[in-house]
Amino acid sequence: MSTLLEARDICKHFGGVKALTDVSLTIRQGEIYGLIGPNGAGKTTFFNCLTGLYVPDGGGFLFDGQPLQADAPQKAAARGIARTFQNIRLFGQMSALENVMVGCHVRTRAGVIGAILRNPATRAEEAAILRRSEELLHYVGVADRAHDLARNLSYGDQRRLEIARALATEPKLLCLDEPAAGMNGAETEELKVLIEGIRRDGTTVLLIEHDMKLVMNLCDRLAVLDYGQKICEDVPTAVQKDRRVIEAYLGEVPEDA
Repeated sequence: MSTLLEARDICKHFGGVKALTDVSLTIRQGEIYGLIGPNGAGKTTFFNCLTGLYVPDGGGFLFDGQPLQADAPQKAAARGIARTFQNIRLFGQMSALENVMVGCHVRTRAGVIGAILRNPATRAEEAAILRRSEELLHYVGVADRAHDLARNLSYGDQRRLEIARALATEPKLLCLDEPAAGMNGAETEELKVLIEGIRRDGTTVLLIEHDMKLVMNLCDRLAVLDYGQKICEDVPTAVQKDRRVIEAYLGEVPEDA
């Protein structure tokens, strides 16, 4: 598989706190790649640097073979990188359908003049956005709640709606920040099936997740962060046995363990 994303020595500091120190990793086209580690390890900071919320203090990204200058979220989205958030960030006063339509507008062509004049091209584009948004709601399993306010959806449906909105930007790389947080077992299994389908349909997935059962059963490869540094990168079965990873999660392990 070809390389989609290469992170090279990413550093991010907040005053004297080193949130990320020389983090390098490579994500291949078409894989589900997990980024794990204890709380405060730097996982979400890495996402924020990748998606334009933070500007790295050192290092850089190559995306799809070209340097990624993502110093704003809209620039990352334009390049084909979409994300969800650890804390759900939907437009609660808008319907589920309208939330997805917002994501579609990243790829629209109509400008201010077209929106004012409502010319045929603009109307055709809006109709296409509506159809695509309805398709995505069906894809993630929330089609029956299309016209409900986002704030009135169940927690699991809100998580799926946020994924639909991210997919509406037509990403090459979908970054999911703890999508299973707060889900019960049945919802987590449905999420697993959805993520597998997203990969099968051609989108590469980068996943932050604390549910180790989900991670180990879903990801092709994993990178482990601890105190802002990458301590391991391998397939799940090897990561599970890595002494540095075990110590990061459980503390120091006796030599004879």
